Amino acid sequence: MRRVWLIINLGFWTVLLGSLGIVLSLFERRGRIIGYIARIWSKIILWAAGVPYTVKGLERLDSRGNYLFVSNHESAFDIPLAYAALPYQLVPIAKKELRKIPVFGWAMRAGKHIFIDRSNHERALASLKEARESLRRNPRSVLLFPEGTRSLDGKVHRFKKGGLLLGIETNLPAVPIACCGTSEVITKGSWAMTPRPIELRIGEPMETGDLTYKDRNWFAEQLREEVIALKSAWRKEQEEQQ
Repeated sequence: MRRVWLIINLGFWTVLLGSLGIVLSLFERRGRIIGYIARIWSKIILWAAGVPYTVKGLERLDSRGNYLFVSNHESAFDIPLAYAALPYQLVPIAKKELRKIPVFGWAMRAGKHIFIDRSNHERALASLKEARESLRRNPRSVLLFPEGTRSLDGKVHRFKKGGLLLGIETNLPAVPIACCGTSEVITKGSWAMTPRPIELRIGEPMETGDLTYKDRNWFAEQLREEVIALKSAWRKEQEEQQ
C-alpha cells in the first residue's frame, strides 16, 4: 500500500507543482523558481514514502556559492534526497530524451537543467560545451551521478569522467556527497519498499581552478574515494548504534 500511495503522490505533485513552476517561470527566466519548487516536491515525495532524512556536513559549504555535487547512485530516492537536503539551485546532468516527457521534461527545461546527447561521443562533447557556456551565463549548482547508472550491489563503481570535466572547465568546486541508506528503501527493478531513515553526507569541497584535462583521471578517482569514505563512515556509525 505504501508503494501505491507513493505513486499517487508522485503523479499528483509532479503534475501540480511542475505546471505551477512552468507558469511562474514565464516571469523568471533563470530557473530559480523551478529549483525552489523541486525542493518542495522532493520533501513531499520523501514524506509520502514515509522516509525521514537528515543531512550532515552542510556547514562545510558557502550558502551563496555554486558547486558540482558528485554523488553515488544506488536508488530512485537519491535524487529527492539530494534536492531536499541541499539548499541550492540544483540542476542535474540528464539524458536529452527526458526533455520530451510531458510536464516533467518541460519543467526541467524551465529550470535550466543540463541535457546531454549520449547518442555518440561527438554529440556528447558538444552537449557538454553548451552546458559549460550555459553555466557561465547563468551560474548554478550541478548534481552529478558519475557512475552513469544505479549500483545494484551497493558498491560505488568507477566514475565516468565526462560530466566531471564541467567542474574543471568552469572552475566549480567539486563536492563529494554520499546518499546513505537509500538502497535499503527501494532497489532498481523491485516493487518492495521499506521506509527507513536516510542521510546525505557532505564532504569537503575540492577546488578545481588549478586542474586541467590531463588531471581528469586523478580527479575522478579522488572524488570516488571521498564518496566511499563518506558512505563507510555512515555505515560504521549505523553498526555502532545497533
